[in-house]
Amino acid sequence: MTTVTGERPSGRDTLADVSASGASLRRFLHGLPGVDQVGAEQRAAMLASRSIKTDSKRQAIDLAIGMIDLTTLEGMDTAGKVRSLCAKARHPDPTDPTCPQVAAICVYPDMVPLVVAELKGTGIHTASVASGFPSGRTSLDIKLEDTRNAVAAGADEVDMVIDRGAFLSGDYLLVYEQIAAIKAAAGKAHLKVILETGELVTYDNVRRASWLAMLAGGDFIKTSTGKVAPAATLPVTMVMLEAVRDFRVATGRQVGVKPAGGIRTSKDAIRYLVTVNETAGPDWLDPDWFRFGASSLLNDLLLQRQRMATGHYSGPDYVTVD
Repeated sequence: MTTVTGERPSGRDTLADVSASGASLRRFLHGLPGVDQVGAEQRAAMLASRSIKTDSKRQAIDLAIGMIDLTTLEGMDTAGKVRSLCAKARHPDPTDPTCPQVAAICVYPDMVPLVVAELKGTGIHTASVASGFPSGRTSLDIKLEDTRNAVAAGADEVDMVIDRGAFLSGDYLLVYEQIAAIKAAAGKAHLKVILETGELVTYDNVRRASWLAMLAGGDFIKTSTGKVAPAATLPVTMVMLEAVRDFRVATGRQVGVKPAGGIRTSKDAIRYLVTVNETAGPDWLDPDWFRFGASSLLNDLLLQRQRMATGHYSGPDYVTVD
């Protein structure tokens, strides 16, 4: 089932015709099929209503734990808090060695060396926000230096945020060039491009921003910084999943998706996993291609996991307070 409507206009640039020029990008992005808002929201609601059997639920909970980017991005972050978060990343449930590790720890650049040291040998990724996070309103030189510093400190993933003002003004070339430049500065590190979908207003803009980020070289597209409401929503994430699915068909390159902000319960996480499977397909049901930017989600997943193992809920002191 598709949630798009309308025919592609005649004379629209094909993907092969798109070049790094403002006119070419505009023609391509505005030639993408429009999103049927009612259809998208009905489709997301239908997927959210799917029931999951017990064995599948256990697998989904473990999969979701392994997809979490455990994050702290506050001005009052301390070395002690970051060390505690790294310990939780390594052993989310210290009483159960079968509990999966999380996918990554995400911090500000100055905390990257500490995270790298704490996670050495674990296989857990070190992610850092950069490029003037969360507003993105700084010069390109500063964005590039911020990115280089994070990577030099050991980050193997970089989360950048697009200039929403430029995008909403229709200056797609500026956004494209900044993403491409930051991708180059990141080198071998994976680049997650934050669209801040809560400020993009329409599903059509979400689709255009998703394609723009992928065309510019983004390895992941991410909904939100977590600093703007609304953050991640199921319909928005579904539109982004449709974009990465269609992009792979068109180019052969697979791009990941990361909803971030507002995903707090196991039930929420499972709804997202169902949507991933039904929209993009099972190839995306892997931490290399789908992540949750939702630190508070981990506690609920751990409580649900323990309930399924023992038959009862633990008290609130079973999990740490992040």
